[in-house]
Amino acid sequence: MSKSGRRNFLKTMGLAATLPGSISRALALPANDHTRTIRDVEHIIILTQENRSFDHYFGTLRGVRGFGDPRAVNLPSGKSVWSQPNGAGELLPFRPDVNDMGMTFLPDPPHGWNDTHAAWNGGRHDQWVANKGVATMTYHTRRDLPYHYALADAFTVCDANHCSVMGPTDPNRYHIWTGWLGNNGAGGGPVITNAEAGYDWSSFPERLEQAGISWKIYQDIGAGLTAAGYWGWTGDPYIGNYGDNSLLYLHQYQNALPGTPLAEKAKTGTNILAENRDPVRLLNIFRADVASGNLPQVSYIVAPEAYTEHPNWAPDFGAWYVSQLIDILASNPDLWSKTALFLHYDEEGGFFDHQVPPTPPQGTANGLSTVPTTNEIYPGDASHPSAPYGLGMRVPMIVISPWSKGGYVNSQVFDHTSLIRFIEARFGGGLLTETNITPWRRAVAGDLTSAFDFANPNRTKKVVLPGTDAYKPKDFLVHPNVDVVPPVNQAMPRQEPGVRPARALPYALSAHGLLQASGGSFKIDFQNTGSATAVFQVRSGSSAHGPRTYTVEPGKALSDSWFLGSIGLADCDLSVYGPNGFLRAFQGSVSGLRSSQLDVTLVYDAPGNGIRLVIGNLSSRTAEVRVLDRYSGESLEIDIQARQTVSKHLSVADLAGWYDLVISVGSDPGIVYHFAGHVENGKDSISDPALGQESRMGQE
Repeated sequence: MSKSGRRNFLKTMGLAATLPGSISRALALPANDHTRTIRDVEHIIILTQENRSFDHYFGTLRGVRGFGDPRAVNLPSGKSVWSQPNGAGELLPFRPDVNDMGMTFLPDPPHGWNDTHAAWNGGRHDQWVANKGVATMTYHTRRDLPYHYALADAFTVCDANHCSVMGPTDPNRYHIWTGWLGNNGAGGGPVITNAEAGYDWSSFPERLEQAGISWKIYQDIGAGLTAAGYWGWTGDPYIGNYGDNSLLYLHQYQNALPGTPLAEKAKTGTNILAENRDPVRLLNIFRADVASGNLPQVSYIVAPEAYTEHPNWAPDFGAWYVSQLIDILASNPDLWSKTALFLHYDEEGGFFDHQVPPTPPQGTANGLSTVPTTNEIYPGDASHPSAPYGLGMRVPMIVISPWSKGGYVNSQVFDHTSLIRFIEARFGGGLLTETNITPWRRAVAGDLTSAFDFANPNRTKKVVLPGTDAYKPKDFLVHPNVDVVPPVNQAMPRQEPGVRPARALPYALSAHGLLQASGGSFKIDFQNTGSATAVFQVRSGSSAHGPRTYTVEPGKALSDSWFLGSIGLADCDLSVYGPNGFLRAFQGSVSGLRSSQLDVTLVYDAPGNGIRLVIGNLSSRTAEVRVLDRYSGESLEIDIQARQTVSKHLSVADLAGWYDLVISVGSDPGIVYHFAGHVENGKDSISDPALGQESRMGQE
């Protein structure tokens, strides 16, 4: 067996190296649970890597909304979102024919404002290959990313975490450190490119400083952090910070003098150029602060280019870098027991993700919102179209802490500002608020607290992670791109079968649809009885209606109509998508108003572990109604007399709250209602049992 073959075999088996016993023991130590609240967290660490989408990394991971998503959207063509147009044909997600994607130097797809909004295409989500190239559809597996997958299995992976902007690195990183990108036009904003011209809006670390909360940027200085035009980005990708410390593009940091807080905490770092570029020394300052117990309350980690996972750099280099960070933390068990580490990615980097991101409506023709959308729509300029800033595409996030062990999935909607919100929740006491975050974004993106179990954190077993010694760079060279060639015979990727434990979510949503007798329109009423704001996305099977979005706050409702007969449509085909697999789909016909017409309502019964279906027959004849449970394959037949209503209680306890029902009328096959989702009861449950099933429910 060749050296490279043996290396890949060992990597796949998780045996390339084993963690020292001291680290394994530290990872198994119990969390600090003195108060059993978020106040037990004393250190928050944010490690932001580069340019990978969720599907690109974790589409094959068990128990997340990946390639086996039973409720993936359809394109305007009627085909599944996976079938992306590619000239006269189409392209499915594919793994390039290489031995090890973890050590593959992929080309860097386009990922700017224009090409990303063009791929999104107003929510149609059907122009990825045309704007990003074939590399956009590549993906990895557990074999390629054993360390990343082991982290997800050991801790908590967030499968509804989005980048903040449909655009490049800097605008997304501004959201991490400032909550926005100068959206109101002041201070040199809004900045939707990597212009790095120098800006004058406030930053969240300044608020931390004012509140007496300690913070620090851990980075390497490269060729210097003070010279305009450098700011840590060098021609040597194994040193510096890749220009990813976006605080240094704000004038107050550029002008900060040595010895002042902004300079000392944001403009200092290691200097491995003076130490033979030894990568182990990249985290020397962090290592010393952990060992001495002087880690600040809030830490930001910024890696050199080669370790950021930005294409064309190998994911393995990033895995090695991340493992060093975790090893250092685990070397101080007491500090580890009080620390929350967020590993996430700044943007999707041009790689495809199938989930259409939640966005505010650009106007009433695009939907409605109970939350003001102030400063969330870019007005456009000579080179860039007007469009919502975000949310952007899904990007990986793993929450690594003693309170997030257990291999959970969390499906609440988050973005980069959620990191600020978590810091606010822990250290603010109501007094620390980043006012740059817009009302719409603050409402829609959660604060990440749902990813933790502070009340009972010490119920999970010992954590064991594969070693990463084999991933350390063997040289300091820049490697050429691999030639990405799609397969001749295409097939959908297989997602790992099975479920994983799932964190409780704050969503309780309803979308009630009904054909209207006057004018032949279809009306949908959106209601939110949960505790978090949600975005509904409505897609039509007709090109006459573009995608629309509806943002609804807790305790509020919205209504809108889709005109059918007046524009020559005989049929209604509308689908409503929401968080965590929520679906309401309505198919019927205008002519059906005088034949078989139903009024179907689904009501949650969280205390009773069930749902209640209320089905009204609005027609003048008996309706033979069939209710198909797509999880079990069993059907319920109900004869409903003319102008009568029946109510049926269905248990969802066996599937931990998951339901997927298709309601149809025997005498009129054109009438179909599809209701699916999850009943939240405030308790942890399991991921969607349909994920990864061979039948690929919902993709017939």
